[in-house]
Amino acid sequence: MPAFKETISITHDGALSAIAAGVAEAMSIGVPQCIFIVDASGETIASLRMDGAKYLSMHTARAKARTAASINNATGSMPYEFGTAAGIASQGGVTPLPGGLPVRFSGRLAGAIGVGSGTGDQDFQVARAALAAIGADAV
Repeated sequence: MPAFKETISITHDGALSAIAAGVAEAMSIGVPQCIFIVDASGETIASLRMDGAKYLSMHTARAKARTAASINNATGSMPYEFGTAAGIASQGGVTPLPGGLPVRFSGRLAGAIGVGSGTGDQDFQVARAALAAIGADAV
């Protein structure tokens, strides 16, 4: 059994490109957003709060990204009770709110994106535009 495994990570250039695409999508729908990009371990690579975005959404966007990286799946489908308990146990690091997506390339987890300040559907729309811009797998 090997003593190591190979991993991939989104680069800072990729993170900045994703954020730029997310901003463009948010502007096209008229909803200023907070956007967070994290690596597969949940550490922040890049983030931005657009003018007019809700300032507390920076916290939820980060939690969405960290949650998506942790579960390697989209956020928003956890049962309410579990999501609330996980949020309390992680001191806000995990959230059941929609708007977080894993960033995968050829099925391999490279990080995650979290978007917040709009509705869940708007947050996902911005996140998906960001993923498409960097050639990540569709989620």
